[in-house]
Amino acid sequence: MDAHLQAGIAVYNAGRYHAAHDAWEDYWLDLGSGDDERFLHGLIQFTAVVHHAKNENWSGAQGLAESAGEYLADLTPEYRGVDLDSVRSFLERVAADPEAVEWDDPPRLTHGGEAIGYDDLDFDATAVAAEVLAEADGYDEDAIPHAIEYARDELDERGEGRFVGLLFAFVRDSEHRPVVYHRLRDHVQRERQKDDDVAGLFD
Repeated sequence: MDAHLQAGIAVYNAGRYHAAHDAWEDYWLDLGSGDDERFLHGLIQFTAVVHHAKNENWSGAQGLAESAGEYLADLTPEYRGVDLDSVRSFLERVAADPEAVEWDDPPRLTHGGEAIGYDDLDFDATAVAAEVLAEADGYDEDAIPHAIEYARDELDERGEGRFVGLLFAFVRDSEHRPVVYHRLRDHVQRERQKDDDVAGLFD
């Protein structure tokens, strides 16, 4: 869960409020009832609150703020390292009057007391964030999972490599993300071609 949780927090803190929930949703859908389910359900709705408010959908933001607050109400103040007291306080203000809230600077999510960003993510969380950003920005989603697979092989063999470096760059360097993606995709295509050529020898 930590990789999904931290990836979503970093995506949210980068201002990608709508995309952030994708880091949590697949994991959340597989959970049964319990504190973790309520926690992620509340965070998903929290990001939707900010997304709707940014688009001045005040009624949508207000209704989701009430619902998200209910999901998070009974959890500990620092559930799984996230400062929920700040989140709940913010949701209460939105539920009371969303138009009175300062939306130019929505609250940042913290984990372990830090407002983590892309640079703070380890490989597993970076892999989650890469898939989220690729989907949100309309990149060919097929290339990223293959890049992650090749990167994991590199980590197993020598602890680093071009796929590992490019995946980190794809997530961390938003300004050059399109260029990094094309390099990543080209490397994936070459590796897949080599795999196919080797497989063909034994057909």
